[in-house]
Amino acid sequence: MKLHVGCAMWTYASWQGRLVPHPLPPRERLRAYATWCNAVEGNTTFYATPSRETAESWAAQAPEDFRFLLKLPKPVTHERRLSAEVFTAGGPLHVFFTAIEPLGRNAALWIQLPASFGPGDLPTLAAFLSRVPQNYRYAVEVRHPAFFEDPAAEQRLEKLLTEADAEWVPFDTQVLYETPPSTDAEREAWTKKPRLPRRTRALTRFPVVRYIGRDDSEQTAEGWQPWADITADWLREGRSPTVFIHTPDNDEAPVLARRFHDDVRSRVPELDVLPEPIPAEPPTLF
Repeated sequence: MKLHVGCAMWTYASWQGRLVPHPLPPRERLRAYATWCNAVEGNTTFYATPSRETAESWAAQAPEDFRFLLKLPKPVTHERRLSAEVFTAGGPLHVFFTAIEPLGRNAALWIQLPASFGPGDLPTLAAFLSRVPQNYRYAVEVRHPAFFEDPAAEQRLEKLLTEADAEWVPFDTQVLYETPPSTDAEREAWTKKPRLPRRTRALTRFPVVRYIGRDDSEQTAEGWQPWADITADWLREGRSPTVFIHTPDNDEAPVLARRFHDDVRSRVPELDVLPEPIPAEPPTLF
């Protein structure tokens, strides 16, 4: 029984020398992060597709059961909006799949859609999911309010995703917006993060949750308690969930991800234990 937990990135300036060793060459940074967490969001692939050589380096650094959630490129999801033209030979989707091939089944693909992608666009999503390679898992994040406020639109999307064996990714921002921001990072997050109802239903064996709390760790941990209960239930049902923990500043995100894992393990004691992180500094003799 395994729960995967992770952060929005695997390298971050405030972690260096404090949570992970510093300096580290690029080819060692994911390896160090992977001693803290067993999953990571690949947000950078939204902005630029990595080279195949880079993906080979990621695969070499990641443990066998590590999970990548890689965001599809912006030209595919936001500029061409999943239209049939994205499948053109040599186009951005072809280049993306060629590049990430070394990651194999460690990679799930994250289709984050713009807020303007609404119920009227569902036939496009269905056609897209019917044509993509089936050797990956797919997870879809929608932000159009109708999918959360209109039961008919919600049911249509759930049916489409269930038939495609694709997951609906919730991005839970409720704790972020519960009280006014108190840090600069929280104020910035208020200008950028979606404000949508919390969704907690899994559609597949591999549910994915994105949760953002506050810069106060205790507020963040208090806010995720419903998710700890839900995640424990998923594990008991035989599902294999992945939960990503964010905060506006992300300074303590790896620590919090492990704390979330501990919270779930207190509910499900048979859950596998995470490995101990490598020390940020070499041990001293005294």
